[in-house]
Amino acid sequence: MTSAPDPSSVGPRHYQQFIAGEWAGAADGATFEDFSPYDGSVVARVPASTGADAKRAVESAAAAFPAWKATAPGTRQRLLLRAADIVERRKADLMRLMAVETGAVAAFSGFQVQWAAGFLRLAAQWPYEYGGEIIPVDAPDTYVMAVRRPLGVVAGFSPWNGAFNLAWRTIAPPLACGNTVILKPSEEAPVSAGIAVAEILAEAGFPAEVFNVITHAPGAAGPVADEFFASPDVRAISFTGSTAIGRMLAERAGRHLKRIVLELGGFNPLIVLRDANLDDAVETAAFAAFFHQGQICMNSRKIIVERPVFGDFLAAFTAKAKSLRVGDPTDATSQLGPLINDRSVSNAKARIAEAVSQGARVITGGEADGRCFQPTILVDVPPGAALYCEETFGPVVAVEAVDDPQEAVRVANATPYGLTAAILTEDTGTAVQLAGAIEAGVVNINGPTMYAEPILPIGGVKESGWGRFGRWSAENFTDRNLITVHHGKPLRTL
Repeated sequence: MTSAPDPSSVGPRHYQQFIAGEWAGAADGATFEDFSPYDGSVVARVPASTGADAKRAVESAAAAFPAWKATAPGTRQRLLLRAADIVERRKADLMRLMAVETGAVAAFSGFQVQWAAGFLRLAAQWPYEYGGEIIPVDAPDTYVMAVRRPLGVVAGFSPWNGAFNLAWRTIAPPLACGNTVILKPSEEAPVSAGIAVAEILAEAGFPAEVFNVITHAPGAAGPVADEFFASPDVRAISFTGSTAIGRMLAERAGRHLKRIVLELGGFNPLIVLRDANLDDAVETAAFAAFFHQGQICMNSRKIIVERPVFGDFLAAFTAKAKSLRVGDPTDATSQLGPLINDRSVSNAKARIAEAVSQGARVITGGEADGRCFQPTILVDVPPGAALYCEETFGPVVAVEAVDDPQEAVRVANATPYGLTAAILTEDTGTAVQLAGAIEAGVVNINGPTMYAEPILPIGGVKESGWGRFGRWSAENFTDRNLITVHHGKPLRTL
């Protein structure tokens, strides 16, 4: 195995991808430039792979599967624990990488490192945990086992917005369950969502062909994905990203009868009831709406407030939004960084302009300095505007008044998405009842819409996808095989 580039080097680096146990360029030698979202500088030069590289990665993972499947659970556990230790040791350089490549400020990049290490340690338990079960049956002298078995090759598509931690969420569960993996990171974060993961797995001592990381140029994912869907060796796809792309992948998976796990977009309403602590509600709403510039699938897109406290909440929330510092993500004083690219800036502006043209009012924000977008609050957003029920990936949130909790639930459900939601109130009993009526995979009471720990079964309903992560991941990446043993006379005779 050749060595990875030195992670301590500075300036634009020429990275390689990891295929078939080797650090390698694209088959045709092509590369692309990976740019900083903050200042447009070149962060890295990365292989621009095509279908030929993807085919090689699939063949490598398929060849490695039989041996990895038979690897002792203790071996898989030790490797995952080593990877967790390396993640923690590399915290400083990983945080800087995420800052310059994805615009993550220290609070978010530090969280990703901590979360990833915790997730790896959680996954290290699974090789022992998911063996199967004994099933009691009525037939006499019959012994029935439901045995969990790994699927084979799992191809994972990881996003740029939670680049590092979501990459590990994509591949650690299938690896722990005995599958081999191919990770295809977003072209917006090929290093922190992919190549850095390969460096850590290699250093931890994972068998070389058990994991593969393949990168591609912007707009060139098609030939890579084609190989994943065409190969019968790829048994499952794991995708975290937009609903539009997830829908296309799900259609293709259906045609090829491949298992697919999807965590997609979210609108994520946050409800503030009249008895909520106002100061806590403002802090929670600001975090939920604006953290990572509103570029997390679980950010709140709408704050729904009971009318008696609407005015006071809006005034305090507006003051909080105006106080947030937006700037260089490598500056420790920055609370928000840049949006990922110019398209994101244009999309946020277009959504705001459309809403205003239909009667909405901008209370604060709405402008950008380069890609640094001001925290933006709108009111009176009409149902016909996309901002009313569609995800806008930016620090843009609508605030809406309602008369009672029942109306709050109706407004919360008036979206095709169903990833997360939150309810802020002193009456937790009422909140639990309301939570049961909200159409979301996760409902947080007295917390933000983004609350997540490695063990939790995170996932959405409606157009926010299907499947769950956390310790329920084994459901996605193993089969249950039934083995029956009959003792004594035949069960049936002619």
